[in-house]
Amino acid sequence: MRKSGRPTMIDVAAEAGVSLKTVSRVVNGEPHVDPALTERVNAAVTRLGYHRNALAANLRSGSRDTIGFIAADLSNTFYMAVAAAVSSIAARQRMHVVMASSEEDADIERALALDMCQRQVGGLIVVPTAADHSYLAREVELGTPVVFLDRPGSGIPADAILLDNRGGARAAVAELLAEGHRRIAVLQDSLGIYTMAERWEGVHDAFAAAGHTPDPALVVENLHTPTAARDAMERLLAADDPPTAVFCANNRATIGALESILPRGADVAIAGFDDFELSRLLPRRIRIVDYDIADLGTRAAQTLLSRGAEPATGSHTQLVPTRLVDRGGVG
Repeated sequence: MRKSGRPTMIDVAAEAGVSLKTVSRVVNGEPHVDPALTERVNAAVTRLGYHRNALAANLRSGSRDTIGFIAADLSNTFYMAVAAAVSSIAARQRMHVVMASSEEDADIERALALDMCQRQVGGLIVVPTAADHSYLAREVELGTPVVFLDRPGSGIPADAILLDNRGGARAAVAELLAEGHRRIAVLQDSLGIYTMAERWEGVHDAFAAAGHTPDPALVVENLHTPTAARDAMERLLAADDPPTAVFCANNRATIGALESILPRGADVAIAGFDDFELSRLLPRRIRIVDYDIADLGTRAAQTLLSRGAEPATGSHTQLVPTRLVDRGGVG
């Protein structure tokens, strides 16, 4: 009995009583197949409701195709910039990109990924929210390549394109410490997010190398928006012993911190992870952990294309480097 779910060529072969190779030749329209076998295969295709994964086949042959891109939050300019780079590579190969947002919800991610596979996209680029991606194991077995972006996945053989989050945060905080700052505030999102956890480890690395530890009273987590970061910075600056510097673990936290610091004219050094629009026009100097966003998307798309022709046999990680840059200081 066939398992429930989308019928495959294996199911068609069993239903028609022919080899998998014969089914492949028939559904791909190859010539010189025995007419009787062709009729049996087509009848089995009709009975089972099988749909040929033409898009995946085209991905391997370099023809027009569709890539599914599932971001964590498409309202974040980071993911839109990555999507633009993916689309640029896709367009050169006469391919489409279909984008969706999981909203940091594992159930939504799973539903989107399986729906895209049901619609037979040729490959998936996923910013993981789920802890386990074995729900895609069958799709990978059937030849759908998967590339994880920004965060690693688990449960299936797939490539991952990641930032050097730990190294970038370590470099930024180490510079603040070298300038003499000890009361360094840290504004970050949930540590359940891989990138936040890695950046927090980088903060610890920098403090440990300098023989110090972060002050828990100056560390604020679960800041999902600039407004939340602004309010947290307001509370820290109003304390009896305020911080002399702040490290912001993403661009939303940096924007929020600036909304608090700039109107006050507070003498607080600022370092943040991720660049953001108009950062060069700030009236004061800040340090940013920067990187090539386009490189992330480009690597993801190119890796996906290569896996369309040569399926992954393991999990391979590419690490995109970061660098510290000056922003602001215009006034």
